[in-house]
Amino acid sequence: MADPYTTLGVPRGADEAAIKKAYRKLAKELHPDRNKDNPKAADRFAEVTNAYDLLSDKDKRAQFNRGEIDENGNPKAPFGFGGGHPGGGGHPFGDGATGGFRAGPGGFEFQGGGSDFGDIFDNLFGGGRGAGTTGGGFGGFGTGAGAGPFGAGGRQRAPRGADVAYRLQVPFEDAAALKPQRVTLASGKTIELKLPNGVESGTQRRLAGQGEQGPGGAGDATVTIEIAPHRFFTRDGDDIRLDLPVRLDEALLGAKVKVPTVDGAVMLTVPAGSSSGKVLRLKGKGFHRQDGTRGDQLVTLLVDVPADDAALRGFVESWEAEKARNPRASLGV
Repeated sequence: MADPYTTLGVPRGADEAAIKKAYRKLAKELHPDRNKDNPKAADRFAEVTNAYDLLSDKDKRAQFNRGEIDENGNPKAPFGFGGGHPGGGGHPFGDGATGGFRAGPGGFEFQGGGSDFGDIFDNLFGGGRGAGTTGGGFGGFGTGAGAGPFGAGGRQRAPRGADVAYRLQVPFEDAAALKPQRVTLASGKTIELKLPNGVESGTQRRLAGQGEQGPGGAGDATVTIEIAPHRFFTRDGDDIRLDLPVRLDEALLGAKVKVPTVDGAVMLTVPAGSSSGKVLRLKGKGFHRQDGTRGDQLVTLLVDVPADDAALRGFVESWEAEKARNPRASLGV
């Protein structure tokens, strides 16, 4: 895989917005659904996705910029070993094709449920942090089946299959209400994916054992969620905003009006004498927060005045008291 900045076509100093914009443009062009007869496009799509996954993770991006990991997210020369990759980086015990450490599309993932250095030590030294060890030290090489990267008798364990990355666009209302999503994997298997509290665009869900098959078992799948925009709702943190048109009589005299929410329509009381710009709050109709509580829906009233109502025009023209009032006096004009 090439340098992730080169893959996305952005400079090393690009901000998050520029990286996301570049990814969306390339992903749209290269998505497998639009290039079913072009297998090279699918490979390129995978490269672009992997590059975005690395650069959109602040910690991994910083590690890559410091030269601590390579473009696949793999540590460079861990434990002082060279070889394995040009320039001395790579894994001392091989890669996903030859056994030892698995080096799938995601490489070593130190966050989001992936391996950390403790896991690497455990694999190398047969569960050195298990029973019989103290202070986080390392035990000897295991000799039982499944100990470290070697099986019984010191035989090298067969590698697992590669990890697979997916991107899932979720309807706005479903994301706010945390409705489970049906996902069809590349294997043809369909699963139900539960959305987590605090879900937002970029949230990832790991599906253990749902990646490609290999001699040592299946790899994992990672689903990156993208929340689709809505035609009249907008998100504001954990709240949802809506501009609601109301008639002049509803605003002047007050009324109960029907309002759409992500959970279905509800009745809202418009206070008498409301003006355009007045914001009303529907509690608990926003997005779910990390702690399970919900934000609110903020409804901004927009008084809709008809342009061709002769009776209303005649009344306003004769409304002398209103003409004498200056609603802009507080602005000094």
